[in-house]
Amino acid sequence: MGKVVLVTGVARQLAGRFVRRVMRDPGVDRVIGVDAVTPGHPLGGAVFVRADIRQPAIGRVLAEYGVDTVVHMDVSATPLGGGGRTAVKEANVIGTMQLLGACQKCPTVSRLVVRSSTSVYGSAPRDPAVFTETTPPKSLPSGGFAKDVSEVEGYVRGFARRRPDVAVCVLRFANILGPDADSPLAEYFSLPVLPTVLGYDPRLQFVHEDDVLDVLRIASNEPRRATLNSGTFNVAGDGVLTLSQCARRLGRPTVPVLLPAVTWVGTALRTVGVSDFSPEQVRLLTHGRVVSTAEMRRTLGFEPKYTTAEAFTDFARHRGPGLLPPSTLTAAVDGLAARLGDGIADRLAERTSGTAAGRRS
Repeated sequence: MGKVVLVTGVARQLAGRFVRRVMRDPGVDRVIGVDAVTPGHPLGGAVFVRADIRQPAIGRVLAEYGVDTVVHMDVSATPLGGGGRTAVKEANVIGTMQLLGACQKCPTVSRLVVRSSTSVYGSAPRDPAVFTETTPPKSLPSGGFAKDVSEVEGYVRGFARRRPDVAVCVLRFANILGPDADSPLAEYFSLPVLPTVLGYDPRLQFVHEDDVLDVLRIASNEPRRATLNSGTFNVAGDGVLTLSQCARRLGRPTVPVLLPAVTWVGTALRTVGVSDFSPEQVRLLTHGRVVSTAEMRRTLGFEPKYTTAEAFTDFARHRGPGLLPPSTLTAAVDGLAARLGDGIADRLAERTSGTAAGRRS
């Protein structure tokens, strides 16, 4: 008998792709896809069960199919279909609580993989240059998706203590980008003009959707080493991009805004339904966030196929051209920077010569 894998959140494109991918694994006997919404895409022969993980019925699904591996992907920052922030929080937190309770009671469950996010570290002015899995955030998140994943991980740690026989793997993904990206950051980058925080150019990391699927497959398989039985791992592509570099590659101009006014801009964008410009996203676009992926390589043995820059390039290619060709925007920005630099150099030269003349007199 092969493994029986249950995947949550399969109505979303990324989870649907993972179901189709794991269906091709020769060691998997059956895949059960669960969501409260019927998927609009094929699941490659997997069994679809329409169920809300916030309800006790998920326990019956686990027992009926004898599930041994659970891949919890129904943790997201964006609502699926209708509903706002309240619906998202209920799905993330209440749904995870109910799912973990069902897993705790199901004796056949032996492996749990949970999708999390590097948002759990937050973004603050005094953050370390690079976060490791053991680095605590400077301040606990007060709301939004960051608080959701913090609570989700807390419940997962409690589950791991109650069921030490279950291998638990938490994957903290950097901002996921690719052709089907549906995150708030992807919405932000799709704006014709990008509002930025005046005086800040944050460092950002991305992970490509294809790499997300590959590392999920590794984490859901039987461990090659004992250290893979459990753990929390940062997952991101190599390198970083600054926000200004992202704007140039998209061909989208930026509009620097004073930090106090950014909240007003975000409120206006949410009112017209353009983007979820939440406070946590404002902090990310102010201070940025970079994580270490050494543990991902050492323990999971995973090497991303896409760097941060390559993941962003693929995302930009599928989003279409911006208002300006990237080459034109880059040339204009570089020209402006050169002129500003020349002006500063001229003023410094004038001051230096004036100081020298004063000393001679």
